[in-house]
Parts: sequence; structure tokens; C-alpha cells
Amino acid sequence: MAEVEDKVRQIIAEQALLDISDVSRSSTLESLGIDSLMLVEAIFSIEETFDISVPFNANDPGSGQFDISSVGSIIDAIEGLIAQKAS
Repeated sequence: MAEVEDKVRQIIAEQALLDISDVSRSSTLESLGIDSLMLVEAIFSIEETFDISVPFNANDPGSGQFDISSVGSIIDAIEGLIAQKAS
């Protein structure tokens, strides 16, 4: 699912106004300068790109099942949501 990883990294890079090469799996949203509004925009873009619904609560980003602790955790969660949709 390298294609999913590349697209998620690209979406996050666009929100942070960075080059995709600056966004790695180990990057945290804080280290990339992603604030809550940017995160919400990224989630909307991810949902639209992959035609999925992300279980994310913008009012309480730390709660819920969607792990946003790193770019890698976001990619893993998106891959899981895509796999659930396909089954």
C-alpha cells in the first residue's frame, strides 16, 4: 500500500506547506507545524481521496479510535479503513 502512504504524506505535506520528502512516517503533526485546523482539512482531504469516513472527533482529537500520534500511525489507520471498506 505504498500508494496510500504516498498520498497521505502528500496531503499532510500540502497542509504544512512542506515538500513530501520532509514528511516521514515518524514525523509527528506537531513537528510538521500542523495545527488543529490544518488537521481537519487534512482529514477532509483524506476522506475525499480514499472515499472513506475517518472516525475523528475534531472537538477532541485525542479521543476516539483514530491514532494521530505520528504520520505512520495515520497511514496505518487509513490502510485499515480502506481494507475494512473493501471487505
